[in-house]
Amino acid sequence: MTQDRTDTPAQAAPHGGQLSDAQVTVAVAALSMLAEPTRLRLLWALRDGELGVSALARAADCSPTAASQHLAKMRMTGLVDQRAEGRARIYRLTGGHVQRLLSEALAHADHTVSGLPHHS
Repeated sequence: MTQDRTDTPAQAAPHGGQLSDAQVTVAVAALSMLAEPTRLRLLWALRDGELGVSALARAADCSPTAASQHLAKMRMTGLVDQRAEGRARIYRLTGGHVQRLLSEALAHADHTVSGLPHHS
């Protein structure tokens, strides 16, 4: 008898069981945010801490207006948080899950581009 993939711990949904519609919706929203070059660069710039819009715009090679628009979308999907510092807005990743998601996506890209073998 073959074992169902969802029965193994490595294949189980996070926090056990089946994926809920809400989990799928949130995951798709997060992954879709990563599927845009400027947003990926903005997130990468935030990997080591907090930055303001001007610094993020320079890091992503875009205008501050464009950076703000992308950051607003990522804030709505829960990838970044902001805080006020006077009139400025300072952004940061929402947590370790986002950092790991970004790191894993870029590690996969690095292996693919460099020809290094993928590993488990």
